[in-house]
Amino acid sequence: MQTLFSLIESPFQPDFSALYRKLGIATQHFDSARNLLRVLQKQPPDFFVGKFIYGWGNNYAGANISNLDVTTRSLQRFAPQARTIAFMHPREEPHIGKLLELFAVHAVLTYPVTGQAMQNALQPRT
Repeated sequence: MQTLFSLIESPFQPDFSALYRKLGIATQHFDSARNLLRVLQKQPPDFFVGKFIYGWGNNYAGANISNLDVTTRSLQRFAPQARTIAFMHPREEPHIGKLLELFAVHAVLTYPVTGQAMQNALQPRT
């Protein structure tokens, strides 16, 4: 069975749990990157889903450019086969390229994310 870890700190996140069950994907949701990292070191997922938030005027503008940098670096180390799916608000689109320059991201889905778009992102590589 495939596994999917998600780190989305928004109460308005679309619920794809029925889709995940239909596709035979076991899921774990994390409320912080720290909690995700603890599990990631022991159990690498097949997929990672996270919401991209550009770092406006904070430390992200220096060493990190977004909230996903540390998690994505950890995925490279502990789960290099994991496919990263980033959700983003349309206003973040001018900045997503900075993340894509640094990390391999399987799919970027813009809100509102549809079930079909998510299902397409979860399909096996061809």
